[in-house]
Amino acid sequence: MSTPSPLGTYRPGRGPLHRLRPGAKLLGLFGFAIAVVWSSGVPATAISLGIAVALAVAAGLRGRDLWRVVRGFALIAIPLLLFTAASAAFAADAAGTADAAGSVASQPVFPWSGAGSWPDAEAWARGWARGFEVVGDLFSLVLAASAVTASTAVEDMLGTIAWTLGPLRRFGAEPERAALAFSLVIRAIPSILGIARETQEAARARGLERDPRARVVPLVLRTVAHAQLTGEALAARGIGEE
Repeated sequence: MSTPSPLGTYRPGRGPLHRLRPGAKLLGLFGFAIAVVWSSGVPATAISLGIAVALAVAAGLRGRDLWRVVRGFALIAIPLLLFTAASAAFAADAAGTADAAGSVASQPVFPWSGAGSWPDAEAWARGWARGFEVVGDLFSLVLAASAVTASTAVEDMLGTIAWTLGPLRRFGAEPERAALAFSLVIRAIPSILGIARETQEAARARGLERDPRARVVPLVLRTVAHAQLTGEALAARGIGEE
């Protein structure tokens, strides 16, 4: 199954991000996320986007790879942008028309809810600015996380997880098993997506694409069978036995 993982695909390279240790990249991603959430305003969002795009390009995300990330995020970004911009515009218009003794909650939020009026240009400008901040911040984090994934091999990431959990051995933790669990989850995602795609195509071929049972039941059964085969393969190698 060649379905790409939504977590991204590692792209070998010799750039600055590829040479960094996985732990440093994870800490950098954590710090970048804090900075994005803490900052506010359109200029700060634009700067965050610029940094995230530079990181993605440095990690080797260009052309189709970058477009795949943008296309996947657009499915969420466009409705979120419209909803956030409209909500902020109506809220700004309600706040501007409320009198000193009244409250914003007493004003109609949407024009069709009563006697409210359509927001003016200034309110819409504030709404679109707020929408750009929300969507831009989220897209910055998505691009930064994709850059980490594209510049870090799965084996290196799992080794970092095992090393990080090493001090917990004294409390009975098993870092190698935790890393193995992460590995199985990461590798199972594209497999399950491939099963879902094949199930949908099979239902469409039978003319049952609108029947939920024709898609959900085979998907569940095949996913369970895949999990059982994985467990049997691990047991055959003596993994998981006490």
